[in-house]
Amino acid sequence: MPRLTVVVPAYNEVAVLETFHARLTQVMGPLPLEWNVLYVDDGSRDATWALIEELVARDPRTTALKLSRNFGKEAALTAGLDHVDADAAVVIDADLQDPPELIPTLIERWQEGFDVVYATRTARAGETRLKRLTAALFYRSMEQLSDTRVPRDTGDFRLLSRRALDALRQLRERQRFMKGLFTWIGYRQTAVYYLREPRQAGTTKWNYWRLINLAIEGITSFSNAPLKLATWIGILSSIAAFLFALWTFGKAIVFGNPVHGYPSLMVVILFLGGIQLLALGVIGEYLGRSYTESKQRPLYFVEEQRPPRPRAP
Repeated sequence: MPRLTVVVPAYNEVAVLETFHARLTQVMGPLPLEWNVLYVDDGSRDATWALIEELVARDPRTTALKLSRNFGKEAALTAGLDHVDADAAVVIDADLQDPPELIPTLIERWQEGFDVVYATRTARAGETRLKRLTAALFYRSMEQLSDTRVPRDTGDFRLLSRRALDALRQLRERQRFMKGLFTWIGYRQTAVYYLREPRQAGTTKWNYWRLINLAIEGITSFSNAPLKLATWIGILSSIAAFLFALWTFGKAIVFGNPVHGYPSLMVVILFLGGIQLLALGVIGEYLGRSYTESKQRPLYFVEEQRPPRPRAP
């Protein structure tokens, strides 16, 4: 009988975790496979870990990891997937925006031979128009800028086969954009479509500042287009400055060289200075990522594991 692990990263999700676990067990119970759920507490500041320990005590199919601090969702996902020893894993958030009832459909497509079955949103209920607009712009920008085609309107909710999990374990980069890594490994992938529901309880941990940083992470991790763009902007600016210099020189020959022109001179200086700072900022983003990778720090540390890991003899 195939074995499946459901990986659930959690950060301050005490308000919804009990409801999520009840819905998950109701969905998974009738399925003809062995399954368990692995909760990864990403350094929560509320009673999330205490509730997870209660779930572990009540349900023998429940296991858990507690990270030593908040490393971020990408690292928490990595920690969970690293500890999966089943034939496949499903990644799902605990906020119930992604319905556990879709998991049987993911399993069906996996049993048809697909290694990655990702859930694509047809609509995003409960989100503002600005949030939907910025999300659409991000996915379409990634589609144009990156050589790795990240599926549109697709989050982390997906199923991964054993082969896909083994491939992901070889990718140990520190600046992690999991949606891109899931796609980059290749193998047979397919989509399942669903309506994303509003968050059932609690508050989202993704404000616009964190979303912007995630977007920058994704673009710089899977595309060097910003560097090329900075190069082309520099070339075009140099050409424009050269043409402007010719025009100024010709005007001085024909009409003389009066003192006028201070405003236009300031505009040119500020424009070229802004372009230079933009290019330096883009280069700095890539340089900072190279510096972080060079330090080779571990992606996460596990503080506790439930049930406790057996000690080696």
